[in-house]
Amino acid sequence: MSKPRIIQNLALVGFMGTGKSSVGRALAECLRFDFVDTDDLIESRAGKSIADIFAQNGEPVFRDLEKMVVAELSTHTRLVISTGGGLAANAENLAHLKTHALVVCLWASPETIWERVRMQGHRPLLKTPDPLAKIRELLALREPFYKQSDVLVNTERRSVKEVVQHVLHQFHSAHAHR
Repeated sequence: MSKPRIIQNLALVGFMGTGKSSVGRALAECLRFDFVDTDDLIESRAGKSIADIFAQNGEPVFRDLEKMVVAELSTHTRLVISTGGGLAANAENLAHLKTHALVVCLWASPETIWERVRMQGHRPLLKTPDPLAKIRELLALREPFYKQSDVLVNTERRSVKEVVQHVLHQFHSAHAHR
């Protein structure tokens, strides 16, 4: 029998544009936890933007930086962690998050995601002739990983407040059953 999980943090995973940052900040405020965005942490450590890391060092270097940040965050408590869109597509990252956090995947359709991110220039994976096709392709690749989250929440037609309430309920339920 496996040992019970000790859920001390809340981790939000999911594709870009699903609301991880806005929902995460609101959740942190409600729970009186600290908010951490893994992409922001990586940028501050690297001294350059995610786009520059991708351009200058490549995606594999960025993914290694993600792994280091995930390992480091496991030593902290009372965090709401907003992850980069591809972070959970690494089984090791997902397993590491599950050692200390309730992992919640925020979900939306490719069309909704494209509507939400189309005016944002800082998305290196969408610098392609057909960004919507790229979103569909990446979602299809990442979906099996996202589905391994503890909780899946569709953010399609929900306000940030509604998503926050749903996630809070799940988090409190997880705490009550440990």
